Amino acid sequence: MKYWPALSPEKKHLILAWVFLFFFMAPPFILGENSHIRVHDNMDSNIAWYKVLKESGQLFGPMDAVIPQIINGLPRNAFGTEFSLIQWLHHWFEPMTAYAMSQGITRIFAFIGMYLLLTRHWIKDQKAYPVTVWVSLAFALTPFWPSGMLSTLGQPLALWAFLNIRKHKDTWREWLILVLLPLYSSFVLGFFFFLTAVGLLWMYDALVKKQWNLRFLFSIVLMVAIYLMIEYRLLYSLVVPEEPTSRNEFEIGQHTFWHSMRLSFKNFFLGHTHVLTLHTAVIMPITFAALWKLWKDRGRNVDSKKLFLFLFVLNFLLSVWYAFWFNKGWEPIKVRVSFLATFNFARFHFLRPLVIYALFALGCWVLWNRGSWRIWVKAGIALQIFVLCCAHEEIYYRSVGAPSFKEFYAEKQFEEIKDYIGSPQPSYRVASIGIHPAIAQYNGFYTLDTYNNYYPLSYKHQFRKIIAKELDKDRALRKYFDRWGNRCYLFADELGKKYHYTKDSKEVVHHLQLNTKVFTEMGGQYIFSALPIGNAEENHLHFVRAFSQEESAWKIYLYRAEAVE
Repeated sequence: MKYWPALSPEKKHLILAWVFLFFFMAPPFILGENSHIRVHDNMDSNIAWYKVLKESGQLFGPMDAVIPQIINGLPRNAFGTEFSLIQWLHHWFEPMTAYAMSQGITRIFAFIGMYLLLTRHWIKDQKAYPVTVWVSLAFALTPFWPSGMLSTLGQPLALWAFLNIRKHKDTWREWLILVLLPLYSSFVLGFFFFLTAVGLLWMYDALVKKQWNLRFLFSIVLMVAIYLMIEYRLLYSLVVPEEPTSRNEFEIGQHTFWHSMRLSFKNFFLGHTHVLTLHTAVIMPITFAALWKLWKDRGRNVDSKKLFLFLFVLNFLLSVWYAFWFNKGWEPIKVRVSFLATFNFARFHFLRPLVIYALFALGCWVLWNRGSWRIWVKAGIALQIFVLCCAHEEIYYRSVGAPSFKEFYAEKQFEEIKDYIGSPQPSYRVASIGIHPAIAQYNGFYTLDTYNNYYPLSYKHQFRKIIAKELDKDRALRKYFDRWGNRCYLFADELGKKYHYTKDSKEVVHHLQLNTKVFTEMGGQYIFSALPIGNAEENHLHFVRAFSQEESAWKIYLYRAEAVE
């Protein structure tokens, strides 16, 4: 500590921020499988997919390879590229260890990227460190979609590199970042939209400023080319005609104008689950306060004012674009161009974490320069960090009663079920009611149900016959399956879209109507139900045994399907 007084104030703030960040990242490393992490679009899908792919031996499988463990043969291409470091972490380490490492890597580079972007390009004043350091930390603490990792939180680092290249102030570091980022992010979950925006910046330079910056253009083309090489499976599926997939029945959009307008403001003020910026309570008031100050100070700080206003308008337009992409006005075009229906162009709003936290920093700096506002800026940044800490996975998911990683996947319980059935797992098929099929998949069972965004449309139609009567009872479920269908589940009208009935649940399924004949014809022999089925015999289901285990979140009722003539 004797060197501490000799350090500059900025370095002291940086050290404290790094210490804070490492404490924030520590829980999953310490708790391991007792950690509480995101279920939606994480434990119910990606984590199980990584394990299934690893155990299938098809990581480098050919383009026409299938994974027999899921839906009697899920295309290998549905699992994404093998040239992903996210995939490799799960290949090298146990799932929870890989997840903790991925979280750490993402947050570290998010902090570095935002700090470099702010200090080198947007807030260059050396006295701005109380804003640049702690807003960068706040950005690094934001919840993010785990399957994308640096797809959104890596954008500030990429933008820093691109802006340096644009100004011809680049070194080998900028080019290395552009080469390596595609290995730890997703083209379709963030960087397609980011690179489109950077491409528009180049076009602005070329057409408006008459600056045909070929070095800048080459850097954009290089990163796009690397993504296309890495995502060659995705590119193949788009270019080479194949049989129709579940994506061919995605909803084109039925929103009215006023529905789209309401969704625009909802997204603008509240955000979206896949890019959860948590900006409503603190960042939004500070942004509007800064906007008011800039309006009052017309003529001062013209450059920073232009940037702030541009980002403010862009932030709102991204929400409008997101909302109106699902407007029914697009229907004539989407019907004619199927790619517009199968690819989610609404995700330009995935640029919003970068835009919102840049606005936060610029807004804080605008207010900071009005001396009387500094206490409010400090309080605002501290409060935003507090909000983000409350949203920490371990705190949030524990507080809402979600199961831990160990409780969710319940390996001991499903090992007991496997031993009780006694037959080799590849010799029979199962499906689940009231819990996610990813749990059975994670434990090696071969499932007829699944959660995937890319599987044969013919299978979806075949599976639908099993649950047709249940879908007929519930218009919302019918629309959910028919117009989306990524969750190819054994839906029950009585349960709705709820898939986590724990062992404490008291519900009973009384009026289930499944087509057991189709189920058995597809190879189905067992159903894992999180709840007792009161009319099992009417569905030609024979109750075998209930399984409960202390470390599991579930009580599994095992039913054997009887063949129907």
